[in-house]
Amino acid sequence: MSDDRAALLAILKTLSYEEGEFTLVSGKKSSFYIDAKETTLNPEGMYLVGRMMYRMAREIPGVDAVGGVSIGGDPLVSSVVLAAYLEKDDLKGFLIRKEPKGHGTNRWVEGGKNLKKGMNVVILEDVITTGGSSLKAIEAVEKEGYKVKGVIALLDRLDGGQEAIESNGYTFKAIFNLKDVRTSS
Repeated sequence: MSDDRAALLAILKTLSYEEGEFTLVSGKKSSFYIDAKETTLNPEGMYLVGRMMYRMAREIPGVDAVGGVSIGGDPLVSSVVLAAYLEKDDLKGFLIRKEPKGHGTNRWVEGGKNLKKGMNVVILEDVITTGGSSLKAIEAVEKEGYKVKGVIALLDRLDGGQEAIESNGYTFKAIFNLKDVRTSS
């Protein structure tokens, strides 16, 4: 395991993983919860996530921009775009609203002046469970005229998300999966 990956995993285990009784966005009950925002809003965690997701995005041919659903996607997009800038790469960023604002432009996608219709984009996610929120984000972004190439996640809970995304024809990559987080160091 690379030093960056090991350091990020340690932060994720310490700050984001907890056991108890939880209800997930999907409605499923779980004996554990992963609040990835605790990791992505930590200075070192944000830096490492940005570097790693940037490299993963660049492994997907032709990607022009990365985007994520607010609120979990905000630190991901920001850190990846900053990592790209530090590499003198003009990778663009955008944010996806959970619903279009009811005034002004009624946009789903924010940051559109940095984008061009038809651009190849990747969706960034903090935690993937069933893939439902990723597929909803993909649909919103494609309706705005962008071509989604895939999804990159910080963590895959191994609950069918990868299969749902790939069965719809998109690339899926995750830095970690549930087994990584639940395994003792």
